[in-house]
Amino acid sequence: MKSTLQSTSTLIPARPLLVAAIALALTACAAPVPPDGQLAAQQERISDGAIHRDHGVYRATQERIKALNDGGRRVADYQLSKAQCWLDVSFHEYSRNDRGDFPQAALSESQRILSALEARQDAGWETPLVNHAEKLRPDLWARYDALKKDAGFRCAGQQTACAEVELVHAGNEIRQAGWRHAKPYVQIAEDLTGGAEKSAASCAAPVQPQAMPAAGSALEKFTLSADALFHFDKSGDADLLPKGRKELDILAQKIATGYAAVSALTVTGYTDRLGSPAYNQRLSLARANTVKSYLQARGVTVPISAEGRGMQEQLEACTGIKPKAALVACLQPNRRVEVVVQGGKKN
Repeated sequence: MKSTLQSTSTLIPARPLLVAAIALALTACAAPVPPDGQLAAQQERISDGAIHRDHGVYRATQERIKALNDGGRRVADYQLSKAQCWLDVSFHEYSRNDRGDFPQAALSESQRILSALEARQDAGWETPLVNHAEKLRPDLWARYDALKKDAGFRCAGQQTACAEVELVHAGNEIRQAGWRHAKPYVQIAEDLTGGAEKSAASCAAPVQPQAMPAAGSALEKFTLSADALFHFDKSGDADLLPKGRKELDILAQKIATGYAAVSALTVTGYTDRLGSPAYNQRLSLARANTVKSYLQARGVTVPISAEGRGMQEQLEACTGIKPKAALVACLQPNRRVEVVVQGGKKN
């Protein structure tokens, strides 16, 4: 679940870290936001004044996104989504003390898109390799080109935009720090790409019946509330709540004793629709991997696959609900981890 600057069903939500920065900027005696929207020089980002001032720059940029959405541009619009995702990755790296040029380059790209949209101009469909990022995965870029020509692209614009940005993010990381730092963002781009293709395919496609499991086996799905499993906006093993650990212990015991044989498990994480697709993808995958590791530590030895689907497959739309608390409560069923067990149950 993500916080927003103002919880409405039409507002593009801000990343939680950005919200924290905004709150800090509002409560501190920050310097005025510069008219050019530029971050402080790298060597100045060690003082409270410079950091508070930069938080104001991020807040002002987020407000521009909100204003465009309030004016009628869709949350899922490809170009507005790309502006949001550039803003997200900029603040992500800024908050990790990246003293290089990437935070400013990504922020400037977000602001460039916003300026074009505010002037009612086409912001373009290309995604530049900012800060001399390496161009990774030509196969994914080819898939993005195909998606933009697909009849179902109207349903896949947001995921495509964020996938492109995350792939550039990865290209910057591999140039600066190597593959180990780039790999998580490549994974996010891969997952978002697959989600975008599914969204495009299902945009106007009829629902296909699911294949039946092989004879002698069955599929059983367990749905665990993410709110019961993890602390707010957290995903690691240390973030598991006591209630969540108990539920996973019970599930591990059931897998060990309730089946004649278990051949495989699939763990899938989901978030609600608040927040950017890239952030939600990252959070859902991290939670799925934590659940996978926890079950393995409790003696589950069968193959386990983990995947994150972010805001895909929402169970509750909660349209028209504006009060923040009511919207968050309504969206609760979407924040979940599903565990599917493939095996034959005991008689």
